[in-house]
Amino acid sequence: MKIGSIIASAAGAACVGMLGWAGMAAYKRVNVEASGGIPVFAVQRGDITFNVYAKGEFQGGNSVNLQAPMAGTNEMAITYLRNPGELVEKDDVVAKFDTTEQEYKLREAEADLAEAEQRVIQAQAQMQAKEEEDNYLFIKAKADVKLAQIEARKNPLLGSIAAKQNDLAVAAAQAALDQLTRDLANRKATSQAGVAIQQASVEKARVQIETAKHNIESMTLKAPRKGYVNVLANMNTNMMYPGMVLPMLQTGDTVRAGMGVVQIPDMQTWETTARIEEADRGHLALGQAVTVTAVALPEHPYRGTISDLGGTSGPPWDRRFECKVKVENPTIELRPGMTANLTISAETIKKALWIPAQALFESDGRTYVYTRTPQGGFTSTDVKLERRSESRVVIAGLSEGQMVAMARPDKQGDSGQKEKKGGNAAQAITK
Repeated sequence: MKIGSIIASAAGAACVGMLGWAGMAAYKRVNVEASGGIPVFAVQRGDITFNVYAKGEFQGGNSVNLQAPMAGTNEMAITYLRNPGELVEKDDVVAKFDTTEQEYKLREAEADLAEAEQRVIQAQAQMQAKEEEDNYLFIKAKADVKLAQIEARKNPLLGSIAAKQNDLAVAAAQAALDQLTRDLANRKATSQAGVAIQQASVEKARVQIETAKHNIESMTLKAPRKGYVNVLANMNTNMMYPGMVLPMLQTGDTVRAGMGVVQIPDMQTWETTARIEEADRGHLALGQAVTVTAVALPEHPYRGTISDLGGTSGPPWDRRFECKVKVENPTIELRPGMTANLTISAETIKKALWIPAQALFESDGRTYVYTRTPQGGFTSTDVKLERRSESRVVIAGLSEGQMVAMARPDKQGDSGQKEKKGGNAAQAITK
């Protein structure tokens, strides 16, 4: 029992010693002023790695967009739509639109075609009847010329007056034949033109039928390849404001021609898309390594690289840019729309002077900290900000181990004094 007590006492002393050493180390870094309650921090020097954290969404890469067809109408209603994330095979129906208007146009065009074909038949019959009538007139005119010529052969036996009359009859019959020949050619061309006009109406009706059929067929969207359905947001709304989250399209919604409805991503290539704060843009570059973790699959982290940095947008108080990350080792468990946590190792600065972000203050174009004076007070000291993250900042203008306040001393009740404005050598603020 005595040996056990000695061992237990020794172990307890060791634990107390370790806790005391850890407490001293922590006290060296962050200390709280005894009288004013102002936490302070000793400026540190070391290697600082800046990470950018963001939330994104998994989606297949090289997505194929399926759009509402150009079907000769401004808007069309969705009558059938696959569920988001649903697996489809190649040529499976993904979405359908209301074809009532196009079916009406089809029936109307078919009626126009039947009517035009009847008009063609009628025009052809009229042309044929006219040709038969013209042929009769032509034969009769030729016969009149022939008879006049026979009568003219008697001229040597007749008197001069009768002979002259026969010659005039021949000339008149020949002139009538020549005129009829020209008239028949014009009549035939006119009849053929009338038939051609009716045939053009037939072709127009056929084109309208084919167009209506094509429109009806195009109003059924089919998957161009195997994959998961990614239903897009409903952009056909008159009420939009900054930061508004648009709902996904659903059956019954109306869309404009050419508007995207669904995407079929390529499941062989995956990517994540995140919107990152504008302040972090300077830390990122194409090809940078990213660690990606699916919230639903935390046991399997994925490797990725930045593939695209988009433009910055959003209201002034929340400016963000789109960052796309290509996933290099996807697994079959991934599904479009899964939430992803992204950790981007931006850069590492060797032997950098750093302090917590809350110890740095900015006002009127100045960047400064509150350093502790030998008298126990604080004075504002201008520093140069070199890098910033959410929790730490790399600065220049201080010395390692120098104590800085973690809060504004002049805001600690009535014990502090207001900071001077405009000069680098600010008034010391005592406890």
